[in-house]
Amino acid sequence: MYQIIAIAVLVVIVFSAFMAILSRYRKCPSDKVLVIYGKVGRDSDGSTRSARCIHGGAAFIVPVIQSYQYMDLTPISMNVDLRNALSKQNIRVDVPSRFTVGISTEPSVMQNAAERLLGLKMAEVQELARDIIFGQLRLVVATMDIEEINSDRDKFLAAVSANVENELKKIGLRLINVNVTDINDESGYIEALGKEAAAKAINDAKKSVAEKDRDGEIGQAEAHRDQRIRVSEANALAIKGENDSKIEVSRSEAKRREQEAEALKIAMAAEAVQQARAKAEAYKAQQEAELVRFELEKTRGQADVIAKAQISKEQAEIEAEADASVLRRKAQGEADAIYAKLEAQARGSREILEKQAEGMAKLIEVSGDANSAVKLIIADKLEDLTRIQVEAIKNIKIDKVTVWDSGQGTSEDGKTSTAGFLSGMLKSVPPLSDLFNQSGMELPELLGKKVDE
Repeated sequence: MYQIIAIAVLVVIVFSAFMAILSRYRKCPSDKVLVIYGKVGRDSDGSTRSARCIHGGAAFIVPVIQSYQYMDLTPISMNVDLRNALSKQNIRVDVPSRFTVGISTEPSVMQNAAERLLGLKMAEVQELARDIIFGQLRLVVATMDIEEINSDRDKFLAAVSANVENELKKIGLRLINVNVTDINDESGYIEALGKEAAAKAINDAKKSVAEKDRDGEIGQAEAHRDQRIRVSEANALAIKGENDSKIEVSRSEAKRREQEAEALKIAMAAEAVQQARAKAEAYKAQQEAELVRFELEKTRGQADVIAKAQISKEQAEIEAEADASVLRRKAQGEADAIYAKLEAQARGSREILEKQAEGMAKLIEVSGDANSAVKLIIADKLEDLTRIQVEAIKNIKIDKVTVWDSGQGTSEDGKTSTAGFLSGMLKSVPPLSDLFNQSGMELPELLGKKVDE
């Protein structure tokens, strides 16, 4: 078991080492330069190399002692607008131009790029190249006359390319393209040269035009003379030929008209026959078409009537069935609602009665017997009973009561008239004992005892 584990661990270690080795193998794309730096060997003269450049290939990067970076070969295009450059004639000129540069793939120049441009951003490389181009462009302008710069543009571009190319190679770049636009000077010298050249060209052109016009007039006169002679000869021959042609034309025309008349006669007869046949066939076809259309219209009318009747019948049946279904569902819904309402009321009444019965049973159980339970209920409702008795005389409207009382007792019991009146009013209220008796019950002793008369 331990041997298997050891073998597995060894296999994993070997596989990891192999993958690590493979991960250090780097391929160089075609638009980049692979720069390997660190311990990369020595040159042929025995000096230590600072870097090794590879373009279009691959290399193994030794771990720990070597590392790598890529340099982009994408061309860099920049505007180099040279202002106030002093020419050989001490005239300041403006040379707006556009340069395109890029990292060179020559082995020695690539080595310079690896030593001076590795790690720089594209903007930094562009700025460095622009500074070099500015200097060399000023140098070339200072060695040439304005006439040479303006007229011999190829010589100027060749001088600029040669100077700039040599300086750019020192930092690992190569010049791809140079494009110089209009060259201007602050004194207007180039403009004056242009005007002089334009005036000279215009004068030369005018002279050439005049000479050509002269030659043209002479040639035109000679041509007119030859033309008149040749035209006269040709006219004579033409008149003779025309006369002969007219005779032949007349003969041919007469023969043509004769043949045309014969052909027209035959054609008119055939056309009349064909028109008669066509009219007969058209009448027949129209008659058949009218018969077919009549049958079609008749069938279509019958079909429309039958279809409308069938549709009306089915629509009426569907509407009647829908109305009946609505009425049945409405009646069923009302019946269900009434049933549910009555059932709910019955359940409520039953619940009330059951709760009252349970309360009465518990009250009897607590009080000991039914009589005591009734007494407790009456005692609980005594306030309501008293309020009912008061309500009996509360709404009696007595606007005014005048009692003339001398203060002497006039009744048998010795009460005064006022006392008798008040006593009569109180007696008009039913006593509790009478109220209980009318209800078929007996007044509990705790509320009072009945006095024997």
